[in-house]
Amino acid sequence: MNILKTGLLLAGLTALFGWIGWALGGTSGMVIALALAAAMNVGSFWFSDRIVLGMYGAQEVHDGAVYQITAELAQRAGLPMPRVHIIDSPQPNAFATGRSPNHAAVAVNTGLMDILTRQELAGVIAHELAHIKNRDTLTMTVTATIAGAISMLANFAMFFGGGQQNGERSGGHNPLVAMLVMFLAPVAAMLVQMAISRTREYGADRLGAEICGDPLALAGALSKLEHTARRIDNPVAEENPATAHMFIINPLHVNKMDNLFSTHPNTANRIAELEQLAHAMPSPRPNRNPWQHRHVA
Repeated sequence: MNILKTGLLLAGLTALFGWIGWALGGTSGMVIALALAAAMNVGSFWFSDRIVLGMYGAQEVHDGAVYQITAELAQRAGLPMPRVHIIDSPQPNAFATGRSPNHAAVAVNTGLMDILTRQELAGVIAHELAHIKNRDTLTMTVTATIAGAISMLANFAMFFGGGQQNGERSGGHNPLVAMLVMFLAPVAAMLVQMAISRTREYGADRLGAEICGDPLALAGALSKLEHTARRIDNPVAEENPATAHMFIINPLHVNKMDNLFSTHPNTANRIAELEQLAHAMPSPRPNRNPWQHRHVA
């Protein structure tokens, strides 16, 4: 089902990309835009994870607390071991990427490791593994790549107007068309991201809580992240807002427009859902939770 959704998403974003090309350059502009979109679709499917990880300067690691926790949780979730990356950023956050469970990666910011207990860190990593198990990462990463390109193309409307006459570019400058493209294209792309992220975050919270065996640990981590992340800037995310939906907590807060395009459900609602799940789950037996009383360091 997620593969079908990804196909439909790619088709929709490709059509939007083509429309922008038509608005800016008529039929020839649309042909060029569609050709670029086709190349981007192929590239984003195979290389989108590398693009996003490279964008954030993520460094792969093969040992340490994050690696060990990921290995234990991946085994519990019945997943292949994903690649583990650390991002040198003070904002506490994390995301997963990759086109399939066999080609997946988990990335954790250093700021997150500084404020969470090992139990809470396990909850966050379990959430990201849930995205991998649900095959959300393909759609989320491909969307980030293409939506970012759409926003960038729309910005060209600041310099090139669009005007059509009988389906062809008239050659005249039309500031109104340019303004529409500038406004509608990024909004449409962000609405797609918002629909993807809001529904999938709840699902990843539930499955992640089951994987780590402690919904309250994930709830506690979300509370800390929400409180801390909003006070620390993430310059790379602000420059590339199309990637915001990939993170466990919205990394955007500097620009005034960020709240209009929030890609995450309300954190308080997510915590409430996890608390309800904790009450519904059987009480853990003594020593059943392997993360209790252990620390990251």
